Amino acid sequence: MIIPDSAKRILDSQALAHLVTLNSDGSSQVTCAWAGVEANEIVFATLFDQRKLRNMRRDPRVTLSFETATVNEMGLTEYLVIKGRARVTEGGAPELLQELARTYLGPEVTFPPMPDPPPGFVTRIEVERLGGLGPWTSGH
Repeated sequence: MIIPDSAKRILDSQALAHLVTLNSDGSSQVTCAWAGVEANEIVFATLFDQRKLRNMRRDPRVTLSFETATVNEMGLTEYLVIKGRARVTEGGAPELLQELARTYLGPEVTFPPMPDPPPGFVTRIEVERLGGLGPWTSGH
């Protein structure tokens, strides 16, 4: 699915991604992450192996949500929900984190704030469906 410009504006903003993955017992695991867009996929990075990565390797189905600062004509805050499939690759995390830090922390920041960070992991999410409340949903 091609991500519409209205959704890309949210993904290029400082809105944190609320990432939902599935634990091995089927329960949900939720975490926040910096997110961006590359080649029509959502991307985020982590320096260290974490539960969300283990969950996505086992079951790639994920849901992301983003709250916006936009209030619609009915007085409701717009939000974006993305359902998709994730793939985790090793390496490239410090470079992606530096790029995302410019959006989330400011243009002059250095991130991660450590010498010689580990290569970490990059996750790419192929978007399968968009939802929520905003111009990216049908009926707008």
